[in-house]
Amino acid sequence: MKGNSYLPRKIHSLLGVIPLGLFIVEHALTNYSAYEGGKEGFSDSIDLLNSLPLVLWMEIFLIWLPILFHGVYGLYIAYQSNINTGRFSYGRNWAFTAQRITGVITFIFIAWHFYETRLQVALGNVSHEELGQHMNSIVSDPLAFTAYIIGVLAATFHFANGLWAFLVSWGITVGPRAQKVSSNICMVIFVIIAALFLLSLFAFRGDEFASAAATALSSVSVG
Repeated sequence: MKGNSYLPRKIHSLLGVIPLGLFIVEHALTNYSAYEGGKEGFSDSIDLLNSLPLVLWMEIFLIWLPILFHGVYGLYIAYQSNINTGRFSYGRNWAFTAQRITGVITFIFIAWHFYETRLQVALGNVSHEELGQHMNSIVSDPLAFTAYIIGVLAATFHFANGLWAFLVSWGITVGPRAQKVSSNICMVIFVIIAALFLLSLFAFRGDEFASAAATALSSVSVG
């Protein structure tokens, strides 16, 4: 990459793990509550998050601004990268290529998901109590459901593989053995977090959220 990019790259790498990595884990656990506890469990998780002090400012400075920097700079990195899997097809080079591709997919997916959910809440079109029903209306569309599956798989792989790269670039895992072990651990993390998200997506498509959505729609119609 041209120019002095050491500091921006370090910031980009750090933000991908702290706070964005923590946000992905939290988001996965919150959504998983829809699978484990149904509509009530998911509602309780949302209420817990909204009860946090200064939650709006935490979202802005710990989530959305870091996502914006990490995403935009990540697109620049992807644009500047040399994709050479045809020449060097060993595993880590494929992971390097997949990291760039999933980064682009994740950026588009998060922008769409933000528009479909968080922005609709901010505009008053959807209340926090209606988020479960709203997600049901989104993922009930087969195309949207497929897009969500692709999006969460891309995002979780991007995080897990990025975590491996973070450990290497920050000098935490030194040597082939340590990097091999961390690679296996990061792939386990990918499988676990991806499973949490996928289970939550199937939960949002379930009868409980569908019936809740139908009830809400019926109430609006009667009103």
